[in-house]
Amino acid sequence: MRVSLKTFLTTLVMAQMLTIGCQTTKQEELYEPIEPQLEAGSRLTPELIWQMGRVGNPQVSPDGNTMVFTIAYTDVKSNKSFTDIYTMPVAGGEMKRITRTVRNEYEVAWRPDGQAICYLASAGEAGSQVFEIGADGSGIPRQITNVKGGVDGFIYSPDMKHILYLNRVKLDRDIHDMHPDMPLATARIETSLMYRHWNEWSDGSYNHLFVADLSKDGVAAEDAKDILEGEPYHSPLMPFDGMEDVCWTPDSKSVIYTCKKLTGLESAKSTNSNLYQYNLEDGQTVCLTDFNKGYDKNPLVSADGKNLFWLSMEHDGYESDQNRIIMMDLQTRQEVNLMEKSDLSVSSFCLDSESDAVVWAIIDENAKEAIFRIDVATKQLTRITDDVCDYTSVISTPQRLVTTRQSMHSPTEIYGVDKESGEATSLTTVNASILNKLDLGRVEERWVKTTDGKKELVWVLYPPHFDQNKRYPALLYCQGGPQNTVSQFWSSRWNLALMAANDYIVVAPNRRGLPGFGREWNEQISGDYGGQNMKDYLSAIDSVKEEPFVDEERLGAVGASYGGFSIYWLAGHHEGRFKAFISHCGIFNFDQMYATTEEVFFTDWDLKGAFWERDNAVAMKSYAESPHLFVGKWDTPIMVIHGEKDFRIPYTQGMAAFNSAVMRGIPAEFLYFPDECHWVQKPQNSIVWHREFYKWLDRWLKTDVNNK
Repeated sequence: MRVSLKTFLTTLVMAQMLTIGCQTTKQEELYEPIEPQLEAGSRLTPELIWQMGRVGNPQVSPDGNTMVFTIAYTDVKSNKSFTDIYTMPVAGGEMKRITRTVRNEYEVAWRPDGQAICYLASAGEAGSQVFEIGADGSGIPRQITNVKGGVDGFIYSPDMKHILYLNRVKLDRDIHDMHPDMPLATARIETSLMYRHWNEWSDGSYNHLFVADLSKDGVAAEDAKDILEGEPYHSPLMPFDGMEDVCWTPDSKSVIYTCKKLTGLESAKSTNSNLYQYNLEDGQTVCLTDFNKGYDKNPLVSADGKNLFWLSMEHDGYESDQNRIIMMDLQTRQEVNLMEKSDLSVSSFCLDSESDAVVWAIIDENAKEAIFRIDVATKQLTRITDDVCDYTSVISTPQRLVTTRQSMHSPTEIYGVDKESGEATSLTTVNASILNKLDLGRVEERWVKTTDGKKELVWVLYPPHFDQNKRYPALLYCQGGPQNTVSQFWSSRWNLALMAANDYIVVAPNRRGLPGFGREWNEQISGDYGGQNMKDYLSAIDSVKEEPFVDEERLGAVGASYGGFSIYWLAGHHEGRFKAFISHCGIFNFDQMYATTEEVFFTDWDLKGAFWERDNAVAMKSYAESPHLFVGKWDTPIMVIHGEKDFRIPYTQGMAAFNSAVMRGIPAEFLYFPDECHWVQKPQNSIVWHREFYKWLDRWLKTDVNNK
């Protein structure tokens, strides 16, 4: 069913709101999305991107018949998003809105008996708590937890006698504990590493998991057990992981959770997380995966309780290692690698709803995230989807697979996929009323020959209303990661369709160092940042610029993170190809990057050591490719973008690049966000980002630079 975007309510309405487990009547301003007035053939804009609904977190009822999910809409004026809950039959049909409040409802799940929908929502000063509402949306929402500090995630035990929830626990002393008579002091004292991570400083508190008994009427007891009591570790892992890092065993007697039980320098230099099994009866914890030295995450236990499945990377310190599905017999502790016949990498998986002999996995192959069937006994992989899109999650039901998918021309929607044919059927069309009015141009898959005789997949995007008799400026898109595929992704920031909508030919190569093309292709980049992958970039743009509709005198290059580093590197090596650059949160100085980033394992693996290891020839080769060493060759206008809260690549890297360009007399701009991190997440900041991004490119690529 297509969701109609409704007009914004300009008056205050009387809404029944949920506060501290009871319903209160209060004047609140409800946000309803605006129906944009578009003509057929309109172009995509950043404002339209933020008007689209964001579909998330589909979950299927225990009987396999109904799915629950969320849709978030953004009010750019208030700089906020509002999320509500919806249901729909798995077979397809009418979509029903369950909540309509100014409070965000999220982390939706089904109660194990299927009689209620559970979710997190604000309970006022108590923070987010777990609530339940009838499976059909009827009745008054009921508050299940009352946890000091709020709840950040939860899972019911299969027998519904317990609830596992996530809460932050303060363990480390801070400056106020050390100097209690100085309550206004803002100083910090650090004695080891990992004192800040990605976008936040450590506050001395940790993600901990608690198990609480549920009363006969389903309310959680307040005397919950912290299963990591006193341990200065996070579970789920920080900063990106959620409750997928945790599961119950089917008998409800134990919890299996992910944790990296390392601190300080050890934690900063390692990816060695493990799976631990906590037994409710005796309170004992056992490590299940101490044989593996890389990431172990995302546990699932088979319905019969015999086998444990999880995602695993083999090598310590390598965050982009092949992601394998490992299966372990929980009695014998014997494990097998279900991916031993493939060198591709799994992003997520689920167990089949009817058979423990089948696993469904999402695997990147040739720059498309596809669904694969894995036979447990034979370890045989069978690709069942071949659509030009990315599948981003998968759930098995007796009827079909329930999935989410996106593409360069569409944000996430929910689809049903036939288990045998792989045929996909759209279940939600939340953004159809906008997308149907847009001309998004064409996406073309090309294979380009590289300098060493191999082939790389290059996506080429064409502007709307493309005229092959015109000559267009072109943009080389440089991917981040460095090992993130240029697949059929949709983004509110690096949106390739939006670049095309601004009348650019977009060239997006899957250069060396990207997954989906085998392990050798993926791993070549480590220790060779300024090498073959840079030649792959140039092979891509050099091939496309030969087209008669590309103006080779108006080429630009843009990118973020590793893509931002790529821009700085190309600025010193492009030999006059480009007329404009944009680098967002890029690495400029390898020495400073190594000494100031937070996850040292990243630089250790990719640069192959520290800058002071003068006898390490591989590391010295890496540091010799640092972009700051080639600023003397810079001659092209460059925009630098960075966020102050970016702790992976500190914003001083961007300052150094901008300052260097200005001192060299090169036209430059510095777009700085004091409240953003490695990404630009706030709606108004995002729109400003886009406006300045295209203003810079248009200035240098769409006008006669000699007449400026």
